[in-house]
Amino acid sequence: MSFKIRKANREDVPLILELIKELAEYEKLSHEVVATEALLEKTLFDDNRAEALIGEEDGKPQSFAIYFYNYSTFLGRPGLYLEDLFVRPECRGKGYGKAMLAHLAQIAVEQECGRFEWTVLDWNKPAKDFYESLGARHKTSWEIYCLKGEELKALASQAL
Repeated sequence: MSFKIRKANREDVPLILELIKELAEYEKLSHEVVATEALLEKTLFDDNRAEALIGEEDGKPQSFAIYFYNYSTFLGRPGLYLEDLFVRPECRGKGYGKAMLAHLAQIAVEQECGRFEWTVLDWNKPAKDFYESLGARHKTSWEIYCLKGEELKALASQAL
């Protein structure tokens, strides 16, 4: 079997949405998916807010990653942030997740990023163990906060 990673293109939008829904089902978060093909096309290809990779086994899509660049003021460099990585269940254990992460690490090095980061759900022990086997470390001193939906709009309405 042959596994190849390629940059997603506009024609992949329906596939990307399908994979997002599969990921959400795995993470028990299907109720949170509001993405549409139109939104993905706009944000990934028109606005270039994020980028996507597709992993294919013998030409059949089996994984995806969505990432974007952030910035580290302490490092004075951009960082690569992995928003999501998903390998279809039937293809897990074949090294495809590691290949996707290595590809992303290569992009980070080429772009002179000072770091490569992502989050993992607290219950996902297999993913945590996998990431740690690659040398990734859990940042225990930082906690993630998030505003979305009505809370985001409420704060935005207070802008000067």
